[in-house]
Amino acid sequence: MRLVYVVTRADRIGGALVHVRDLAMAMQSSGHSVTVLTGGTGCFTEQLAERLIPFIALEHLARPIRPLADARAFFELRHVLKRLRPTLVSTHSTKAGWLGRMAASSLGVPVVFTAHGWSFTDGVPPAAARVHLWAERAAGPFADSIITVSEYDRELALKNGVAPSAKVVAVHNGMPDVPRELRAEPHRSPPHLVMVARFEEQKDHGTLLRALGRLSAMPWTLELIGDGPLLEDARELVRGLGIASRVQFSGARQDVARRLSKAQLFLLISNWEGFPRSILEAMRAGLPVVTSRVGGAAESVQDGVTGSVVRPRDVSALAHALEPLLADGALRQRLGSAGRGRYESAFTFERMLAQTVGVYERVLGARVVAERQPAHLPVAHFPSIETLTH
Repeated sequence: MRLVYVVTRADRIGGALVHVRDLAMAMQSSGHSVTVLTGGTGCFTEQLAERLIPFIALEHLARPIRPLADARAFFELRHVLKRLRPTLVSTHSTKAGWLGRMAASSLGVPVVFTAHGWSFTDGVPPAAARVHLWAERAAGPFADSIITVSEYDRELALKNGVAPSAKVVAVHNGMPDVPRELRAEPHRSPPHLVMVARFEEQKDHGTLLRALGRLSAMPWTLELIGDGPLLEDARELVRGLGIASRVQFSGARQDVARRLSKAQLFLLISNWEGFPRSILEAMRAGLPVVTSRVGGAAESVQDGVTGSVVRPRDVSALAHALEPLLADGALRQRLGSAGRGRYESAFTFERMLAQTVGVYERVLGARVVAERQPAHLPVAHFPSIETLTH
């Protein structure tokens, strides 16, 4: 296959970009031709170059919604795809998903869109959710198949009329394994807690910090890995709660797996999610996980078996869930071991790769069958860039 992956941005490393990087590397290693298209350059394209994965940085593809720039990005994408002549296009992230689907469809190229969490899910501000839902309904018909990273997101897509049931398939994220020396020891005390998340509206550092503030009589330390626009708000809250000496702000890190190996408990407290890869990283390390009941988080964490799943934005419920885990090293060890077992059985990279390739093959097989049938549908006509820009 000649595969083209399309993502919106390259200036920071997030779950969708890691997903694309690892898929592209695996498909290239299997003998397929792979090219990644991305908006601009940055740490993501640096990682692609290190792994010898071909990429093209697009000039006009960017995250903000800007009609003129988006029109230019569409035609730029279409021009590059026409030159590359891919067997299949795989689009990721919101803006690349919209424009990439339309560009590939306009050329008659099979296209798969992977939704790494819908931007109209519960917890997203209502005005933004309405805009994104409208856009996803409009873009839905252009995809041959839509992959959601959780069953929750698949049901959400069907409930909101994004695409018919036959077109939407759930494939849980998967992670490559780590060496045994990067496994954690959850039983150790006092417990060191870690949360890996950007400081932005999606994540709920405030609820976590307030819950830990109520448990200040217990021994614990907290490490917050990530950066973002709300970082200073979190620092100010930590000072106000009187727990500044116990909270470490580590910034964005490239050694997350090693830091998790030193922890005893993992946390992901959020307002909304798709299917968080950071939880899988923690389970891979053998850590118990406490997370919010949002998106597909509860599909990875089994409440009372591999950790705790709590109501979002509920300080009391979170403090109640944390208290026994902070006090009991044997409990942490038992839950962490169960989480490691669940990672091995359900969330390995190899499992995700096989299921994803299965989607690609079904899409291509269906296209071959369709092309053998007489076509009676009208051909879509797209305006020229000059029409849209004058």
